Amino acid sequence: MKYRRLGKTDFSVSEISLGTWQVGGSWGSGFDNSSADKIINTAIDNGINFIDTADVYEAGLSEAAVGRVVRSRKEEVYVATKCGRQINPHTNENYQPKVLRKYVEDSLKNMGLECLDLIQLHCPPTEVFYRPEIFELFDRLKDEGKIKHLGISVEKIEEALKGIEYENVATVQIIFNMFRQRPKELFFEQVKKRDVGVIVRVPLASGLLTGKFSAASTFDADDHRNFNRDGAFFDKGETFSGIPYDLGLKAVEGLKALFPNHTNLAPIALRWILDHPEVGCIIPGASKEAHLLSNITASDLPPLTEGQHQQVDAIYDRLIRKHVHHSW
Repeated sequence: MKYRRLGKTDFSVSEISLGTWQVGGSWGSGFDNSSADKIINTAIDNGINFIDTADVYEAGLSEAAVGRVVRSRKEEVYVATKCGRQINPHTNENYQPKVLRKYVEDSLKNMGLECLDLIQLHCPPTEVFYRPEIFELFDRLKDEGKIKHLGISVEKIEEALKGIEYENVATVQIIFNMFRQRPKELFFEQVKKRDVGVIVRVPLASGLLTGKFSAASTFDADDHRNFNRDGAFFDKGETFSGIPYDLGLKAVEGLKALFPNHTNLAPIALRWILDHPEVGCIIPGASKEAHLLSNITASDLPPLTEGQHQQVDAIYDRLIRKHVHHSW
């Protein structure tokens, strides 16, 4: 495993880290504590030292699993969680410092930790990024020893650029992959100037970029890849990176032709992300130990060639760009 500095946090984090949205079972299949513990322990065994979770993942069970495993290990493992998505209705007006404080304190209790390495606002409404009092709260929590750093998880480039204007925002978690390329423009330029760490989520476009799906693939009724393709429950950019499923399959066929020696495209897709030095770490999820071990291999792959990058960009420009580039 290779490690990178995560912006102004100064954390040295595994470039392939772990996201835990579906760590205890694939989306829609329920949560299994023994499976979660096994995957998280295997991650740490293989050098992963940064784990991302959220209070809404499986109603707190994901957080509890992360805390349980991290407390049992001797290695230094950085724990990042998120707050705000429990707010219902999820509106700007309902984002209040006292509400967010309670969520942070609840996460600490749920994980059995005294301090969070990183707390992230969890994709709040855009208006929240224009309210200094929200960001000031986290300075107080830091002074109280409850958090070390504040980050933001965003849907839109606009939100990221506004959020990093606050000096206490140390990281941005954002969607960036072969099918969502806009962050490598102005956003990467600005985070580099401000020494902000970049955490990449949805790196495999909800599994599309593994190359294992087809027109005949089906998804459980409770799987967001079934019920959220049009953004009925949350931002549709979180599902297949916001592109129509059939179009994604067509683009993947182009990638398979470009990388004919790789039956599993996941490590290639992750390597593509790692080729951008502004990225601090990637947090692919894993519902099976095999998925985790596959993802880790990306760290040992050589960078893609300039020609390969150009051809990936050509597929994006021809098929994907008009569907996503200016929406997020």
